[in-house]
Amino acid sequence: MALIVHKYGGTSMGSTDRIKNVAQRVAKWHDAGHQIIVVPSAMSGETNRLIGLAKQIMDQPDPRELDMIASTGEQVSVGLLSMALLAIGKQAVSYAGWQVAIKTDSAFTKARIQSIDDVKVKRDLDAGKIVIITGFQGVDEHNNISTLGRGGSDTSAVAIAAAMQASECLIFTDVDGVYTTDPRVVTEARRLKTITFEEMLELASLGSKVLQTRSVEFAGNYRVPTRVLSSLTDPLLPIDIEANSGTLISFEEDTNMEQAVISGIAFNRDEAKITVLGVPDRPGVAYHILGPVADANIEVDMIIQNQSVDGKTDFTFTVSRGEYHNAMAVLNSTKGEIGATSIIGDAKVSKLSVVGVGMRSHVGVASQMFRTLSEEGINIMMISTSEIKISVLIDEKYMELAVRALHKAFDLENA
Repeated sequence: MALIVHKYGGTSMGSTDRIKNVAQRVAKWHDAGHQIIVVPSAMSGETNRLIGLAKQIMDQPDPRELDMIASTGEQVSVGLLSMALLAIGKQAVSYAGWQVAIKTDSAFTKARIQSIDDVKVKRDLDAGKIVIITGFQGVDEHNNISTLGRGGSDTSAVAIAAAMQASECLIFTDVDGVYTTDPRVVTEARRLKTITFEEMLELASLGSKVLQTRSVEFAGNYRVPTRVLSSLTDPLLPIDIEANSGTLISFEEDTNMEQAVISGIAFNRDEAKITVLGVPDRPGVAYHILGPVADANIEVDMIIQNQSVDGKTDFTFTVSRGEYHNAMAVLNSTKGEIGATSIIGDAKVSKLSVVGVGMRSHVGVASQMFRTLSEEGINIMMISTSEIKISVLIDEKYMELAVRALHKAFDLENA
């Protein structure tokens, strides 16, 4: 008998009929002799609705009160799912994060988990109950309800699996696994049977929406085997088939086969480029440019500082498109202080990345990527690399063409 954590996304919990399907699937795993913890998201669209109500009251809602409101969506989900299980004869009990308790810091709307008390949950599991715990939320040291940020239910599920030493965390979603790239852009995209934590972390951080980045970090740090699979299949699908479906996220050393050079292509349309021209090339210039941006709580992604010419240099970086105007306003207010001749920007760019642990042992990946883009007439504005990733910034109008060309160039449909 294994302890398994199930996580169900908002689409899976999107209606009472779908909640009943989730109950059937959970009951099937429980009937097979497993101990089951379920972490559901709020019903699809519910969190947006709640935040929208808050913004009708305050343009910039108080973070503590916003968490009080936003956390209620998951509480509805766990109650409904518990009822659905009780209705089919299963013992089930639901808990909010504070009842477990899942302890977090006090960074409201983006809290981080610090500890999870497993005593109450273990007692219920040993009594044969299915335990259902709200995702996305916890409680701080002052007993204030806190939320983990958008997509936080994934993080809750993996963190609970780690704390409870679960055999596996199953992330049920509206897709049937992790693909080489978005199938809506490349119809030949292929579902991966396995992917390493490192690769998944890169893909998640680069714009892949399958898993939230922090959930992958938890899974990697605590070595929690995690599987992404579909909740839209027959809920009575035999367990031996379901347990081997989807995509398993594991450790590189767990696999015996040599890794493919490239495992996937990620892209992010939500990018904007800002260039600060003609700043004095002296120690501290980067800090004086990016310090005020950081103070405004604006996250910076790619960064390039050009070669100095006559004591002057240009400094280029990217931010999310939603922060573009804020960042430009901050920089224009400090333009005189940093000694820039001008500040220019472009909010119509996209970031494209190829990811694969096989890059460690293969050469020529960058040259093939750059050659492919050149042959399609696509100009590269910025480049950044890591041990298993190469990212480029390009004009957004060429993004889908670039993804299709690279997917074909690296033969990902046949890998």
